[in-house]
Amino acid sequence: MSDLLNAHLTSPFVAQFIGELLPALETPSRSPQRSSPVPSVSVLHSLGSLLCAPNRSPPSSPLRSLGSMSSWRTLLLRVGDKCPEYGGAVDHKEHIETCYGVLWREFEHSKDEISECAEQLPHKIPFYGVLVGLINLEDEDFGKNIVDDLHCKLQEALSSENCDKIRILLRFLTVLMCSKVILPSSVIEVFETLLSSAATIIDEDAGNPSWQPCADFYITCILSCLPWGGTELIEQVPDEFDRVIVGIQSYLSIRKHSQDTSFIVFEADEDKSAKEKDFVEDLWDHIQILSTNGWKVDSVPRPHLSFEEQLVSGKSYNLSPISCPKQSASSSRSTISRERENYEAKLKYPQRLCRLHIFPSNKIEKMQPIDRFIVEEYLLDVLLFFNGCRKECASYMASLPVPFRYEYLMAETIFSQIMFLPQPPFKPIYYALVIIDLCKALPGAFPAVVAGAVRSLFNRIGDLDMECRTRLILWFSHHLSNFQYFWPWEEWAHVKDLPRWAPQRVFVQEVLEREVRLSYWDKIKQSIENAPELEELLPPKSVSNFRYNSEEDHGYTLSKEFREMVRGRKTAREITSWVEETIIQIHSSKFAIEVVIQTLLDIGSKSFTHLITVLERYGQVIAKLCTDQNMQVLLIDEVSSYWKNNTQMTAIAIDRMMGYRIISNLAIVSWVFSLSNIEQFHVSDRPWEILRNAINKTYNRIADLRKEIQTLKKSVLLAEDVAVKALKEFEAAETRLEVVDGQPVQAEKPGRLKRLKGYAEKAKDDEIAVREALEAKDALLARALEENKSLFVSLYKSFANVLTERLPPVSADGAFPKLRDEEDIDSMAIDLEEPSTMEMDHDNGRKDDRNSEKVTHRYSIKEQDQWCLCTLGYVKAFSRQYATEIWPHLETLEAVFGRDIHPLFRKAVFAGLCRSTTEM
Repeated sequence: MSDLLNAHLTSPFVAQFIGELLPALETPSRSPQRSSPVPSVSVLHSLGSLLCAPNRSPPSSPLRSLGSMSSWRTLLLRVGDKCPEYGGAVDHKEHIETCYGVLWREFEHSKDEISECAEQLPHKIPFYGVLVGLINLEDEDFGKNIVDDLHCKLQEALSSENCDKIRILLRFLTVLMCSKVILPSSVIEVFETLLSSAATIIDEDAGNPSWQPCADFYITCILSCLPWGGTELIEQVPDEFDRVIVGIQSYLSIRKHSQDTSFIVFEADEDKSAKEKDFVEDLWDHIQILSTNGWKVDSVPRPHLSFEEQLVSGKSYNLSPISCPKQSASSSRSTISRERENYEAKLKYPQRLCRLHIFPSNKIEKMQPIDRFIVEEYLLDVLLFFNGCRKECASYMASLPVPFRYEYLMAETIFSQIMFLPQPPFKPIYYALVIIDLCKALPGAFPAVVAGAVRSLFNRIGDLDMECRTRLILWFSHHLSNFQYFWPWEEWAHVKDLPRWAPQRVFVQEVLEREVRLSYWDKIKQSIENAPELEELLPPKSVSNFRYNSEEDHGYTLSKEFREMVRGRKTAREITSWVEETIIQIHSSKFAIEVVIQTLLDIGSKSFTHLITVLERYGQVIAKLCTDQNMQVLLIDEVSSYWKNNTQMTAIAIDRMMGYRIISNLAIVSWVFSLSNIEQFHVSDRPWEILRNAINKTYNRIADLRKEIQTLKKSVLLAEDVAVKALKEFEAAETRLEVVDGQPVQAEKPGRLKRLKGYAEKAKDDEIAVREALEAKDALLARALEENKSLFVSLYKSFANVLTERLPPVSADGAFPKLRDEEDIDSMAIDLEEPSTMEMDHDNGRKDDRNSEKVTHRYSIKEQDQWCLCTLGYVKAFSRQYATEIWPHLETLEAVFGRDIHPLFRKAVFAGLCRSTTEM
C-alpha cells in the first residue's frame, strides 16, 4: 500500500494542484467576510477558494484567501471535483488515491475532518466513504472511531429531533457499509429501529397517530438511503433486506394518506391533490421502479466499486444500537387537541420538498424518477449547508456530480423553496441572490430557464396561493432590479385589456409598483417603453397630496401657523396647548387631526429620516389627539389620504406610528376593513401590506419578549448561584475562630468581613433585581398575549362580516358554492399545450418566431367572485402564517368561525390551521 501512496503523490493531479496552491502560500491569510455564518465547522470556512466551474481552474483572487491552509484539507474538500460525474475527464480513482495518500500522512490532523466534510458536503459522501474505507485498511482504530462517532452523532440527532442531521448521517452510514467499514447487519438494525418506531407511533392504542409526520420522516429516511446502498444490501443480506421492505409495505398500508390543503401552492389543484399520491407514497413508487431496474442510479457516484478488491479485506464494525424518542400518547382525545398535536408534528418534522411542477413534461430533463428525487436532495443540501454563502452555494449547485443536465429541475426546486408553505426554510432574499448568481454562473442556460419559469407561473397566477403570489411579486421585482429592469413586457401588454381585477393584470401592476420603490418612476417607465400600454398600470408619480396648498383651503391659516411653530422648535407641550385652544375648542377634534397630521406629514415628506424625526419629536401631540380607536382610525385615514399616491410611505408611516404606540393594531384592523379599503381587496396589495405589517409587529413584540424572558431566566439561575456562594463565603469567614490568650476570637479581619458581607448583600440585591425584571417581562408578555388574542378575534370577526355579505349562499342540498368553474380556469391564461414563449431557451433570450402566434387572452370570472376568491385566499394565508399564535386561542375563536358561519370561510380558516375539514 505504501508504494501505491508514493506513486500517487507525484500524480498529475497533485502537480496541478500544487501549482495552483503555491501563489496562495505566499500571501498572508485573510478571513473571508460573510453576511451570515456558515455551518460552524472549520472545513467550510475557506470553501470560497475551492469552488470552481467544471473543467476550470479556481480563480486566483479567492485562492489567495487560503493563506496557510494545508494541502490535505484542500484536497479533501476538492476530492472528485474533476471526475466524469462533475463533467470532467479525470478518473475519480486517481483523485481518491491522491487524496488518501496525503491524508494518511496527516492522519492525526485529518481524522475528524472527513466526518465533518461528509456531513456538510453530503453530495460527496460516496467519496468520503471510500477514503474512510482506505484508511481503515491501514489503521483499524480509525475506522472504529469513525463508527463510534457516527453512532454518538446519530443518537444525539434522534434525541434532539434534528431532521437534517438524521437524514445525512443515515446516508453516511449506508455509504460506509458500501466501503466495508460498517456491517450490513448494523444498517438493517438501524432501519428496523426506525421502522418499529414509525409503526408504534401510528398505532391507535400504543402510540400517538397525531405524530404521523414523525413516522413518515423515519420511513422517508430509510427509503432515501436505498439508492446509495440498496445493491449491497440485497446482495449481502437479502433476507434481512426483504424483511425491511415488507415492514415498509405494512406501514404504508396502515398510515393515513397525507392531504395538506394548507400547503398546496396552486389552489385550483386541491381536489386533484387529494387523489394523487403524497410524498411518502411517491418516494415508495420511485424505489420500486429502481428495484425493477436493478438498483442502477445515474445520479449517485459509486467510487467504492473501483476499490472493491482492496476494501473487502478491511475490518467491518458493528454500530451500537440506537433508540428513537418516544412520542407520548395523547393525554386528551378531543378533536382540537389531536389536530394541534398533528400541526406541531408537521412543524417539527416538515416535508422537505413541496414539489412544484412549473414546466411542461417535454421541457424537464429526461431522468429516472429516483434521479429527480436525488438531484432535488443534492440541491436542497447545498442550499441548507451554504446558507449565507450565496456564491459558493451557486457554484456547487451549478456543478453537481450527475451526468445529465438539470437546469429546469434546479429552477423548479428553487422556486419550490421560495413558495414553500407555511414558511420557506430560509429568508426569500437568500434564494433571490442564489438565482442571480446562477444566472451569472450559467449565462447560456439558466436565465432563459428562469424566464420560462416566470412565464409559466404568470400563466397560472390566478390559481396561485395568495401568499405565494406576494412572494413571487417581491422576488420578481427584486430580480429585475439586478438586471437593469429588462423584461420583454410586450408579451404581457395584453393585461391592460383585462378587467382590473384579473390576477394577471394585478400581478403586473404590483410588480411595477415594487420596481418603482426599488428605483424611480422615470426609470421604470423607460423599462416598459416596448409596451407603452402598460404605463397605465404604473403607480402615480410619487407626489404627496397636501390638503392646504391654497389660501382658499379651509384650515390653510392654521396649518401655516402650526408649521411655523414646528420650525420654531416649540415643545410638544406648547403645541398641544395651542391645538386644544386654537383648533379643538373652535372647530373639532376631527378637524384638529386633519390639520396636525397633514402638516406634520408634509414637513416630514422629504425623506424617511425627516418623517421619523417628526414622529419622534411630536408623537405626543398626535397621541393626545388620538386617545381612542375611532380617532386612531381617522388618523390612519389622514395618513393614507396624504400618501394616496405612495403605498410605501403610507405603510412606513403607519408602521412607525404603531411602533411609537400612537395607534393600536386593532385600529389598523378596523381601518383595513373600512368600506374604501374593502373595495380594493382584489385589485391592490395596499391594505394587505399594512395589515401584514401590523400583525408582524405584534408577533415580533411577543417573540422578542419570549427571548428576553429566556435570557432573564438564565440570569436568575446565575444570580442565585453567585448569591449563594457569596453568602456561604461570608458565613464561613464569620464563623471562623482562633484562640488568643486562651479565648476564642474572630479569625478574619474586620475589613475582610465587611467586604464579604457587602459582596453577599450586593449579590442578593442583584438576584432580586433580576427576578423583578423577569416578573416585569412576564407581565408584559401576558399583556402582549392578551392583545394578540384581541387582535385575532377582531381580525376574524372582520373577515367573517365582510365575507358573509358577499359570498354566494349555500345550496339547499348543502353543497359549497363554486366561485371558480372549470371553464373559468381554462380561460385564465394561454393554453399550455399551445406553443408559447415559455419554450424560449435560445441564446441571449431571443424570442422564437415560431412562438409568435397571436393568442386570445380573456378572463371571465366575475368581479364579485374574484373578490371572494382573493379575500378567502388571504384568510387562509393569515391563518397559516400565524397558526402557532392562533392555536392557543382556538376555543375563543371557535365562536367567531362556528358552524353558523359560511362554510367557505370556515374551510379557509381550517385549511390555514391544518385542521381537518371532515368535521365541517
